[in-house]
Amino acid sequence: MASTLISTDDRKPRDDEIDVHGLTHPGKVRKDNQDHFLLATVNKQVNVLATNLGPQKHLPLGEQRVAFIAMIADGVGGLEGGAEASATALESVMQYVNDSMSCLYERNVNEKAFTEQLQQCALRSHEAILARREESGQEGTMATTLTLFMGVWPAYYIVQVGDSRYYLWRDGRLTQLTRDQTIAQELVDQGILTRAQAPHTQFAHVLSSALGADTAEPVVTRCQADWNNVHLFCSDGLTKHVSDEQIADRLRTMTSAKQVCEQLLQDALDDGGTDNITIIVGTQARRDR
Repeated sequence: MASTLISTDDRKPRDDEIDVHGLTHPGKVRKDNQDHFLLATVNKQVNVLATNLGPQKHLPLGEQRVAFIAMIADGVGGLEGGAEASATALESVMQYVNDSMSCLYERNVNEKAFTEQLQQCALRSHEAILARREESGQEGTMATTLTLFMGVWPAYYIVQVGDSRYYLWRDGRLTQLTRDQTIAQELVDQGILTRAQAPHTQFAHVLSSALGADTAEPVVTRCQADWNNVHLFCSDGLTKHVSDEQIADRLRTMTSAKQVCEQLLQDALDDGGTDNITIIVGTQARRDR
């Protein structure tokens, strides 16, 4: 498990202080979109059914956000198989969160136990895809990437399988915090290829790990939350056409999450849009009152 530590603010952002946007597009070449994304909050809520307390009494009414979830899944394989795999992955994650992650409601989350639960969550998605493939009689590959953000203030966790990416923009610097699970990246790690050569080889988009494939190896990274962070998730339909330098330039001048998502999408389309493109950008802005 990797860990990135950043100084934290003293309070969790309110819902109205979170600016997040996601979009997906089939691109200019493919007719179907095998990418799926999801943005969600996990809340606990107090519902008072009856009381004789007067209006002067202050009760903890309404909903309290305990976690924020963002996910991207990029389907691999045939048109039907890839799309179904990516949808199944997101559905399975949300089902697991609903059924098994009661620790989200605890005041202090046990880091080791939570990391293990996130790994198990990804592996359950892997099993769900394998089961769906067997039930449907799907031939060929039915697999997907998964990049999952689970924000539990004052930390957040990234679960990575495949080569969709998570970038952190902070203090004018763009950092890719996920590692591409591709054959090309493994060759870079072994010193056989340079980082500059990797994107131009036949192995650049050949996955070494994916949900529903022969090998699924989820990696969980814990990071410390910070008000100055900007989070960007994308499928490789963006990074095939838009360099890290271009992404950094767009984030440097962003005015909103929606604006920068739409701008990056247009950049990818203008360069050819040869794959499905999915982008999520999220940040927070303090509104003291």
